[in-house]
Amino acid sequence: MVAPRVEVFLNRIEENARAIVELCSKRGIAVAGVTKVTCGLPDVAEAILRGGARWIADSRVANLARLREAGVSCETVLLRAPMLHEAADAVRVADMSLISSVETAKALGEAARAGGREHRVILMVDVGDLREGVLPGAAVDAARRVARVDGVRLHGIGTNVACYGGVVPTYENMSVLLRLRHRICDDLGLDLEVISGGNSSALPLVASGGVPRGINQLRVGESMLLGRDVTWRRPLPGMHLNAFVLAAEVIEVERKPSVPEGEIGQDAFGKVRTFRDRGIRQRAILAIGRQDVDPEGLTPLESGIEVLGASSDHLILDVEDSDCAMKVGDEVRFAMSYGCLLAAMTSPYVHKLVAG
Repeated sequence: MVAPRVEVFLNRIEENARAIVELCSKRGIAVAGVTKVTCGLPDVAEAILRGGARWIADSRVANLARLREAGVSCETVLLRAPMLHEAADAVRVADMSLISSVETAKALGEAARAGGREHRVILMVDVGDLREGVLPGAAVDAARRVARVDGVRLHGIGTNVACYGGVVPTYENMSVLLRLRHRICDDLGLDLEVISGGNSSALPLVASGGVPRGINQLRVGESMLLGRDVTWRRPLPGMHLNAFVLAAEVIEVERKPSVPEGEIGQDAFGKVRTFRDRGIRQRAILAIGRQDVDPEGLTPLESGIEVLGASSDHLILDVEDSDCAMKVGDEVRFAMSYGCLLAAMTSPYVHKLVAG
């Protein structure tokens, strides 16, 4: 079988999606399933929809275009504000966009008018994570200015946490959105339909009943696909952790010293590494590297195997304690972190094998 490859288990994704949708629906929250880590893989989107998600969301216009071309017909959400030159394509492939500037709204409005349609936008508010969004004190004025743009409809407001600053979602920071909703509705006479409270990081708060009433959308990717609480990387109850598995082939097995010989300088990526002397150890080299994955995000599925590091194209393992007599041509399988999966799905050198 071709390697390296990511094996994608759609039934596990569907079951994860269904569990999250059912959890959120009990709190009046609809779910947008996020496909960006899979580069908008249509099979994954369809599995998420079978699990009950209302929307498919992605951060890249090209990924949403891929989904449209494959026949995915649900409503779609563009998570990252489009670059101005992408406005026409964004309007074509997305039903709504998350934005944080009037300039973006104007570009989308112009593109929507040219296409004889209206484009819905969600104004993002920064409640502390310091990624995208207007500050709360400027949100009402920003909403007023966006609402005046012909061709777009201010459909809601939203926020994002736990991505850049690592800010944990709380009742308090989500409540900021609800207070702003009331002000925008009262001051501007608008009916905001969507209050988008964040991403996968909010799921533990949902489970504990801590999400304030009125938050009615979450954008969920990592937890749905990898089955984990994204703030502390803990498994979520009843979720599949193995919807994605990486397989890579062994191209060398040798016994070697555990410490390099000679003067140590920077490696190929500008780092000076340190090594622990463990004597002569059995090592295996796999045909995959940093160009394809984040080696720190790999967890071997077989016990007794340790990831030592990687260069651009070689992954180095310690297999001294493995019960398997490893040889050239064998495969080693790994679970992946979110960042590792992102790299593997993006790499054109890693094949994607979709399973049931």
